[in-house]
Amino acid sequence: PGQSPQPHQRRLAVGIDLGTTNSLVAAVRSGASAPLADEQGRVILPSAVRYHADRVEVGRAAKAAAATDPLNTVLSIKRLMGRGYADIADNQTSYELVDAPGQVQIRTPHGGDKSPVEISAEILASLRQRAEDSFDDEIFGAVITVPAYFDDAQRQATKDAAQLAGINVLRLINEHPAAAIAYGLDNAAEGVYAIDDLGGSTFDISILRLTQDVFEVMATGGDSALGGDDYDRALIA
Repeated sequence: PGQSPQPHQRRLAVGIDLGTTNSLVAAVRSGASAPLADEQGRVILPSAVRYHADRVEVGRAAKAAAATDPLNTVLSIKRLMGRGYADIADNQTSYELVDAPGQVQIRTPHGGDKSPVEISAEILASLRQRAEDSFDDEIFGAVITVPAYFDDAQRQATKDAAQLAGINVLRLINEHPAAAIAYGLDNAAEGVYAIDDLGGSTFDISILRLTQDVFEVMATGGDSALGGDDYDRALIA
């Protein structure tokens, strides 16, 4: 209430998928949602951040350096969002983890100690810049998807990262209902639907009931340590 723009005002809002492995930003154009591309026409942004002595690198170039500069390159930071050191101390990472009050920190030789919120903010800031370049205008806010299993601390960490990136969070929406809408299930027959999400860090499922164009989440389950990263580690072992 009171936040709706005036009829004559035009405000830009985007949707952001902040993923463990990849991220992207999308907007509604001509009544249809479409992902926004970078200068090379690529819509997928690898969720990788590399710290240099004088700058921060985000995306493909950062991911490519993971093998040659592992201590300064952070991948899969979403797994550490809103988590304490004791929660993930046994997690295998290529970078050094530091026990800090509130949540774990990542120690990089070039960037110093960084929180998952700060690192995620670099990814979100890159997506915000892409959106503003696409429209040649500032964005008013963003809807950001989060996993169904995210607890309050993880959701708050996502909001904090967005705020640090200069993004006004309009709403956090669970990834399963977002996927249902993206695939047009909101226009499908009423009934019960199962939606699986296999990502870089998780494999989970939600049972949704569609009634009169409204989704109700009936149940959610899954494993937050059964994603692509875990497959990789199992294969290596």
